[in-house]
This record gives sequence, structure tokens and C-alpha cells, in this order.
Amino acid sequence: MMFANLLRSSPRNTQAGFYINHVVTARILMKHLHPAPALAKCSSTETSLQKEDSATKNAKGFKGHDMLSPFTTGWQSTNLDPLLIERSEGPYVYDSNGRKYLDALAGLWCTALGGSEPRLIAAATAQLNTLPFYHSFWNHASKPSLDLAKELLNTFTATKMGKVFFTSSGSEANDTQVKLVWYYNNALGRPNKKKFIALEKSYHGTTLISASLSGLPVLHQGFDLPSPFVFHTDCPHYWRFHLPGETEEEFSTRLANNLEKLILKEGPETIAAFIAEPLMGAGGVIPPPTTYYEKIQAILKKYDILFIADEVICAFGRLGAMFGCDKYGIKPDLVSIAKAFSSGYMPIGAVLVSPEISEVIHSHSNKLGSFAHGFTFSGHPVSCAVALEVLKIYRERNIIEQVQSLSPRFQDGIRAFSDSPIIGEIRGTGLLIGIEFTDNKSPNDSFPPEWGVGAYFGAECKKHGMIVRSAGNIIVLSPPLIISPEEVEKIISIYEKALKATEERVKELKSQEK
Repeated sequence: MMFANLLRSSPRNTQAGFYINHVVTARILMKHLHPAPALAKCSSTETSLQKEDSATKNAKGFKGHDMLSPFTTGWQSTNLDPLLIERSEGPYVYDSNGRKYLDALAGLWCTALGGSEPRLIAAATAQLNTLPFYHSFWNHASKPSLDLAKELLNTFTATKMGKVFFTSSGSEANDTQVKLVWYYNNALGRPNKKKFIALEKSYHGTTLISASLSGLPVLHQGFDLPSPFVFHTDCPHYWRFHLPGETEEEFSTRLANNLEKLILKEGPETIAAFIAEPLMGAGGVIPPPTTYYEKIQAILKKYDILFIADEVICAFGRLGAMFGCDKYGIKPDLVSIAKAFSSGYMPIGAVLVSPEISEVIHSHSNKLGSFAHGFTFSGHPVSCAVALEVLKIYRERNIIEQVQSLSPRFQDGIRAFSDSPIIGEIRGTGLLIGIEFTDNKSPNDSFPPEWGVGAYFGAECKKHGMIVRSAGNIIVLSPPLIISPEEVEKIISIYEKALKATEERVKELKSQEK
């Protein structure tokens, strides 16, 4: 009864609703995989889901485990058994009971070459047997780190880059971007040019600075973020935010004008850089509208503001081009990469620095006596050896052509269900697609967060042997780039089954509201 009252009374578009989504996501997964008697009474239509999934039986001993889990509520870790993944092979992962899942998120957007690629295992093993670790401080280096820096500069062709700085993650890379830009402006005698502009709904990481750059409230609340030097401007999501009768190009013009107004309000002499993902990933898979980056780059150039391209998700073929900058005509001053850089096999990220900026940094470090920034694992030899082999495989296996050949069927197969009454928009490119569930096809009529529509869909996919990302009412598919045409068909088939089940679930919940 209390659950039914909650369904009727909770607001659809509130800040509280955002948190309800996360709680409901966990509870729906619990009902699919870890049923409890009290929850089983909530809806008779879910009796088919109340049989305990054998996938978790062997993980019983890990309930209440000792790890503080990222993006996980405390009660989930305490009360639920984790989905314990034990091995991977190609685009599949296997849990502790041997159940096989098609990993349609590629880990966390990163395992582009799938699991257990022999060449990457061999590269890591050979380097471990030769030089398992050495640092990059004080002009020391390992051969893999120097070779990788050169290879990376040759691979990025959207504009010429001068130097590479290695990190262990995308968050560290974006954190480093801010320090580099501040160092650069201090060297040029511009101590007030320190503010950053990012996009609402963007994701740039979870360190103090990278979370501040991110435009997702969940990354700020409880952490006293964002930092005061960060400002956020309009999210370029045409479907959700365009005005009646406004074309994509007119929408882009309005957003560029709003950016210019923000720059003038704060003072161009105080704005150091603008950071953006070529295609926004974790914020909901949001491709840029027509002429958006053309107009944005003109504004930035006008006011001498640096452009940082966050390529952490987009780079290395995901969009059907080697980099998102190539696809969208972006000529950045700085670039962040990670994830598919090593296909997720080893922790590594990097910052690409333009010749102009790197020359100023070198000059200023001579004056100060040191460029006092770095990490213990910057240029880790094993990570660099693996990343080098990854870049070779991308080139030898023509990974760009692979994505270009598969993506039409992948995109068309998912978009074929766009007429579903619970789908508001399907968007994406290459082997990346986002599906947003809304009522009445309207961006302004989201399903109540307590319904957990996205979570229900995600659990249905998992029941049929596929892992996707569900974030509120948004589903993301980002499979390994090495999937076969047959596996693309499998993704579409499971997607269809999960969609039909979710449509029925929504019908049931609507009937309960009457």
C-alpha cells in the first residue's frame, strides 16, 4: 500500500526524483536477482522475476564485503550480493556461476578489444618480465613510455600536438588539464585568467577538479562542489532544449550566443579554457547539433580561450573515426584520453598538449627550476607497453573500418523500435547509442523516477544475458568494437525482448495510477 501511494504521489521532475531513480534502480535489480519476501508482495506481475537468479549463488560470501564501492549506495553493498565477474572472452564476461553475458557497455566504455586478447596479455607479461616499474620523474623514462608518446602524437591528426603527459585515468587527465592551463597563464603573466567553462550534463571525472568540471549534480552534492572557478553553460541537447520551431543550426547559434554572454559577464580576461566531450557520454549520449562546434570554436578564438577536448569516451574508433575531434571538426589546444587507450587492460590516461602550450611550460619550468607536477605511475612501463600494442591492433585490424561497417546495422536495428510508446528519443553514432524513455514522446514528460523504468529494462537485459548501462530513464549501449555481425543481431534481439517487457511494466504501472 505504501509503495502504491509512493507511485501516485512522487513528483516526476524534481531533485529528489533524481535520487529516487538510483534507489529504485538498485531495488529493481534486487527484485530480479535477489528477491525478498517483502518486496515480492509489491506486484503480482513480477512473480516470474522472484526466482533467485543462480548468477549470484556463488557470491553469497561477499555480501557486506570490505570494499567501498564506487557509485554504489551503502545498503546495496551491505544487503545485496555483488554480481561477481570472474573472467572475460571477446565481448563476453562470465560471472562466478559461469553465466555468460554479452557486455554491451564494454566494461565502462573501455574494453574496445574485448576480453582476454592474447596480444595484450603477452605485451603485459613481457614488460613485467623486463621492467615491471620505473618512474618518469627527473628526466628518467622507460622505452615504452617514450615510444607511446611518439605513437600517440602521430595518431592524433585533428591538429598538431607537441607533447604527451601520462596519467592513470581520465579523471587525472582532466585534473591535470586545469593545472597545466593555470601554469600556462601564470607563465604568460595572466594571473587572473583562471576560470573554466564546461557544459551542463557533461562528465569529466570524479576527482575534486574533474568532478567540478562535470555538469552532473550527483557528482557535486555532498562533496561541496563544484569549485568556484568552474562555470557551466547550456547542454547542447537539441531534442530536450530547443525552442518551438527552432532548427538545429538556430539552436547552435543561440547556445553559442549564450556562451559569449557568459564570457562577457565574467570578463574574457578571466576565462582560461572551455572543456567539452565531442559527443557527451555519461550525461546521456548527446551528439552535438549541426554547426555547434564550428560556432563554439569561433567564440573561443575571439576571446583567446583554450579548447580542451575530453576524448576519454570518444577516442579510438567508438564513433567511427579515430577521435571525436576528427568527426566533428574540432581543433583543440589540449586533449584528454583514457579508457580505450589500453582497451581497459591497464590503468592509463594521457594529456596531449599543443606545441604552443608545451613550449611555454618548458620555458616557465626553466625559470622556476622544475615543472612540479606528476604521478608515481605517470608513464608506467607496463601500462605503456599494453597501450602501444592496443594502438598497433587498432591499426592492423582496421578498427575504424570495422566500426563503420557494423554501425549502420547497430544503429538502424535499435532505432527500428523508435515508435515504442515508452521511447522519447534514440540518439548516437558509431557503436554508441542512447535510448531515453519518456511518456508521450515528450522530453518534458519523464516517467516517475520511482517507477524505475530504465532499471527495469536493464534488469530484463541482464536476465537475457546482456549488460547495459541504465541511468535513470536513459539506457546506453557501447559494445566492444570487435563484436561480430551476429553479436550485433544478438544485442538487437535482447534489446527487443527487454523493451517489450518494459512496455508491459509501464502499462501496469499506469493502470495502478488510475
